[in-house]
Amino acid sequence: MLHRLLLWGACVSVALSSAAQPLTLPLQFDFGSGQAAAGYRQVLPTTTYSPERGYGLASEQPVKSRTRKGNNPLTDDFLTSTQPFYFVVDLPEGNYEVTLTLGDPKGTSTTTVKAESRRLMLHHLQTARGEQVTRTFTVNVRTPRINAEERIRLKPREHDYLNWDDKLTLEFNDARPCVAALEIRRATAPTTIFLAGNSTVVDQETEPWAAWGQMLPSFLKPDAVVANLAESGETLAAFQSEGRLAKVLSMIQPGDFLFIEFAHNDQKNRDPAAGAYRGYSDRLREFIREARAKRAHPVLVTSMHRRRFDEDGHIINTLEDYPDAMRNVAQELDVPLIDLNAMSKTLYEAMGPEDTKKAFVHYPAGTFPGQDQELKDDTHFNPYGAYEMARCIVQAIQEQGLAVGQLLRDAIPPFDPAHPDPLAMWHWPDSPNASLVKPDGN
Repeated sequence: MLHRLLLWGACVSVALSSAAQPLTLPLQFDFGSGQAAAGYRQVLPTTTYSPERGYGLASEQPVKSRTRKGNNPLTDDFLTSTQPFYFVVDLPEGNYEVTLTLGDPKGTSTTTVKAESRRLMLHHLQTARGEQVTRTFTVNVRTPRINAEERIRLKPREHDYLNWDDKLTLEFNDARPCVAALEIRRATAPTTIFLAGNSTVVDQETEPWAAWGQMLPSFLKPDAVVANLAESGETLAAFQSEGRLAKVLSMIQPGDFLFIEFAHNDQKNRDPAAGAYRGYSDRLREFIREARAKRAHPVLVTSMHRRRFDEDGHIINTLEDYPDAMRNVAQELDVPLIDLNAMSKTLYEAMGPEDTKKAFVHYPAGTFPGQDQELKDDTHFNPYGAYEMARCIVQAIQEQGLAVGQLLRDAIPPFDPAHPDPLAMWHWPDSPNASLVKPDGN
């Protein structure tokens, strides 16, 4: 849906690249039809994105302005909608500090903010009547370019992903998002958590699919950022051959972190040189060496179980020796290990065979437009399941006292996989883009 809107904006724009001028940071936007604050670009409901302008709204539903009486032009007015809407800014590759002013001076608001390909940045933020708040987070904007000669070899479906364009895209969603102001600055040397993995880690582009990597940003302090290079269907070998590891190594800085989670697809390789204790372990060692050569910190993450139970309600290990092989490499090379495999077993068995369906992509026919058959996937998560996996990751970081824990927000509630968050307490506003096509890998 958003891709169509941006394409339309490009088509109706005149002499787009020759007329467009690079935007100069910092960028300050005042949302609403009232008097614009001094030094701010005004964003009206009609300020739609075009390449000529370099920024603007993208929405198939009307966005409305509300103005309240007051003495602060920046916060007296705001934009809101009953449907999700996007704000798009042309920006080159880099990390950007985003500061939002949210809320209604005369009413309440509820806002969820996602960035790029549905990365969760602010989750279900509610303001009381008359309250306005400011929140800051950092977003990684990237392209497939590695250097002047090399690019990541993207898969066909990735070419339209919001992760890979020269734009920062913000999605404003939930019951009543009220956006008063936005400021964008170049982030000053944030610590980056790079993610290397498959479909259980990637920023899934469309509903109802999700993975833990796209939930992780919501747990971080403003001076930290996630660069999720994972992709569906990947093995360690494919991640290298497609240039994704080279892309990571071109960006990673001393003190950054590289989280590595693979197994679901690696185990399908029946080549004699492959296998958990051969090719898989050798490549894990190589990833670790490469990260350490850049003076970055590798962290290994064992892959979570698939949803497969025996008749007694216990999880069946379908990943063979791969989790143990990763544990061995972690011990051999003294690398921190997050045992998501063990934690997922505890969580799934606590939920039971039926309730775990609520964490995976299991939906009856007719749940989504054009869905004439049941969706039944025991590998890939929906947003609730992905969030629970991210909760496991964060809890393991805290329990083990890992160095990466300094990047986590303060006062994150403890999490026990044996007592998952009740689904009734979970809230996720769906993004407009949905797909019935299962991600690669199973």
